[in-house]
Order: sequence, then C-alpha cells, then structure tokens
Amino acid sequence: MSGKLYLVATPIGNLEDITLRAIRVLKEVDIIAAEDTRHSLKLLNHLEISKPLISYHRHNEEIKTDGLIEKLIDGQNIALITDAGTPAISDPGEFIVKKAIENNIEIIPVPGACALVNALICSGLDTKEFAFYGFLPINKKLRNNKFEELKKENKTIILYEAPHKIVATLNDIYKYLGDVNIVLARELTKIHESFIRGNVSKIINEIDQIKGEMIILIEGNAIEEVNENAELSIEEQYELYEKQGLSKNEIIKKIAKNNGVKKNDIYMQFLDK
Repeated sequence: MSGKLYLVATPIGNLEDITLRAIRVLKEVDIIAAEDTRHSLKLLNHLEISKPLISYHRHNEEIKTDGLIEKLIDGQNIALITDAGTPAISDPGEFIVKKAIENNIEIIPVPGACALVNALICSGLDTKEFAFYGFLPINKKLRNNKFEELKKENKTIILYEAPHKIVATLNDIYKYLGDVNIVLARELTKIHESFIRGNVSKIINEIDQIKGEMIILIEGNAIEEVNENAELSIEEQYELYEKQGLSKNEIIKKIAKNNGVKKNDIYMQFLDK
C-alpha cells in the first residue's frame, strides 16, 4: 500500500502560527522533505520533532522527486514543507504533486499560513476577486509582457518580491501602470508587521526607510469597467451590478465612481431598493 504525501503549511514568521494537525502530521510521517533543511530544523527543534530530513528545493526538485515517489510507493509517508507558508505557492510542491497524481498516490493538504491571503484580508482592497501573479519575471521581455497583462487586470493584484528588488519593481509599477493605489504588506506576523498604503509615487519616496519582507498589492484597474458602463443609465447600471451579486452599498459606490458623482447623490435615488 502506497504512503501518503502531506503538503504541510508552516509559519511565515511567528512560530505560533502552526496548527495542531500540522504538528501531529510532522510527528507521524516517516520523512520530511524541506526546502532548506537548516531553516526547517529550527522549526522542528522548536516543536521537539526529530525526523529524517531530505532537501527538496527549486534547483533539485526534478532530480529528487523520483526518489520521493519511490519511497511513497514503498509505503512511506512524506510531509513536504517549505521555508515559510504553504507548499506549491511560489515554492516547491507543484512538480511532486503532478508526479504523485500520475502514480495514484494520495495527496493531503494540511492548511495553515499563506502570506498572500493574510496580506489581502488586511489590505483594504477588493477581496471578492483577486489575481495572484507570484514573482514577476526577471527577463526584460517577459517582464514587459507581464506588465502589459497587468494593465488589463481589473481585480486586486498580488505580487511577491524579494527585498532587494522592491524599489525596482515599484518603479516598474509606476512606469507601466501609472500612479496606482497600492499596499505593501511588510514583515507579516513578525514584530514589525505593518501595512503601508497609498499611491505608488508616495511609497517610492518613502521606501528608503522601509525594510523587510514585503508583498505588493495593487488596486484593480477600473478603467475598462467605467468605459463599458458609462453609456448605461444609472438604473441600468444598478440592475447590472445587482445581477452580479453586489450589495447595495457596493453598487452605489461603483455607480458613483462610474459617473463621477458623490455616493450620497446615488444613494438618494435608490432609497427604496
């Protein structure tokens, strides 16, 4: 009987952010495959867990996956963890999951911390629809193409970026997307956790004083929506948004923005709705 592959979420900063289930699974599995064994050892020592560790990261996952699959087929249970957060989200995991599926191996998610979700829920931006793009390409042509794609995005955009590249990426956002409203989620779950909100130009001017790990959230582009609905009457716009499942307050806010008027002016027209 084949073993099971557990995808175990680990803390993104605060060591208390690990579930009881995750601790139990890490204690019970035969092997733990870790992105950085030295980093993961600190967490495991903190939890008083001693298990065989196998290094499994972006640069060796294709080589190491076959060996892990063989161990799973032989009946050993394996937990996959990354340095922080949920495996396979901009971290190793996707490759071995596909191979496990091909070999009819059971894959079990063990939920927990996920940086993009925690950044989003505290951002103040639209949480109903969002687009996660992970790390932007380094290649100039691919990066330009990706920004052309972002220009058309009308959902909240979430990006990951390395600390030493944050200034360059903010400048690219200003260059390609304009002076958009953004949020930097900084040092999530750590002592200096904070959220920096404002137009990208303002934050670029302050970035020299901002340090640490950050996630970039960009307000979705509403230009296409405004152009599309500008010719509709206010009543038609209300009906359109109502069919989309928006609440009354959300509808009024959108109509006011579409027509460049105050929300109260629109609200008075729909008191009986």
